[in-house]
Amino acid sequence: MRNTARWAATLGLTATAVCGPLTGSALATQGAAPAALYAPSALVLTMGHGNDAALATPERAVTLTCAPTASGTHPAAASACAELRGIGGDFDALTVRDDVLCNKLYRPVVVTVDGVWQGRRVSYERAFSNECVKDSYGYGGVFTF
Repeated sequence: MRNTARWAATLGLTATAVCGPLTGSALATQGAAPAALYAPSALVLTMGHGNDAALATPERAVTLTCAPTASGTHPAAASACAELRGIGGDFDALTVRDDVLCNKLYRPVVVTVDGVWQGRRVSYERAFSNECVKDSYGYGGVFTF
């Protein structure tokens, strides 16, 4: 009988010691949304010469992370992230700027974007007639790398 009482007391104290801190923290955060959660936004952008990504060898590649803060190897990460947020991550919405003049030299380049934008999978490809035209799309320099 004494052994049973001792085991019951030990089990009760162990359960209280292990589960006690968990219930306290659960009650403290109940109903409160965690501030650290965000939808991931991390992209890899590549550029290569050619009309098609399947045939073009990537010559440059940069990373662009926009959540929780703008970072990566993209040379204008903050402005590129701001522009992408403004267009909802729709790369087709990037338009050519009016203040840029490019020559007519035809040396095609292709840009690919792969990754995640605000939790959604993104895979994008676009060909431009030359690098100047590529760099003239958008105001935040998304394709300027």
